Amino acid sequence: MDPRRMPTDPPQPTSPPAPADDGSTLEHALDIPPAPLTGSYRCLLPAETWWWSEGMYLVHGFEPGEVVPSTALVLAHKHPDDRERVRRLLAAAQRTGTPFASVHRIMDARGRERTVVLSGQVRPAAEDPATAVLQGFVTDVTAEVSEDAARMASRQVAASAQSRSAIDQAKGVLMLLYGLAAEDAFTVLRSASNTHNVKVRDLAAAVLAAARTHGTAARPVVEDLLRQALLATGRSVTTP
Repeated sequence: MDPRRMPTDPPQPTSPPAPADDGSTLEHALDIPPAPLTGSYRCLLPAETWWWSEGMYLVHGFEPGEVVPSTALVLAHKHPDDRERVRRLLAAAQRTGTPFASVHRIMDARGRERTVVLSGQVRPAAEDPATAVLQGFVTDVTAEVSEDAARMASRQVAASAQSRSAIDQAKGVLMLLYGLAAEDAFTVLRSASNTHNVKVRDLAAAVLAAARTHGTAARPVVEDLLRQALLATGRSVTTP
């Protein structure tokens, strides 16, 4: 066979070019939240000459280099309700040299409230024993605090709804067993709650447990739970 007419290998498929790595592909795939914004600071004492990292400007809502940092500026951006506490913290750190940390609020350059973690320490300056250096970090944890607050609120709403449901069901049990009106049934629960120093929702849960266990024969058990409250309604607990 003419070698010039020998069949050639079919072209091999080529792999598509790899997507450009923008540094977020893996984090997005794993649903990893971005790291909190953190800045570092340094202040020479007693002159109070400040240096801020880029992150410090951003945490405070400024573009890097937009303002000249100073003690007055630092304190001015503290939330009014937290400002004095932070001022005392920094003054104590300067006196003692003890490392410190604080969670407090700031108001950034756009008027937004942020929650930050401030940490640092005052140490003698290596270049001049007559001076000291206050240095440390500030981390913006606003998002984390907001998420925690949202989760807590959701849990509280769910617990409240569950509690209301249990109370409504317990009222229904009392209405069935004693022929009470809905308002009177709740009065009985509330009165027994006060008498026995037990939360209404816990008492309601006990009434429901008795009803689920004993059915229509639960009346003696419920009477033991609510005897004084039932008598206060003017009804005898022995009334059929």
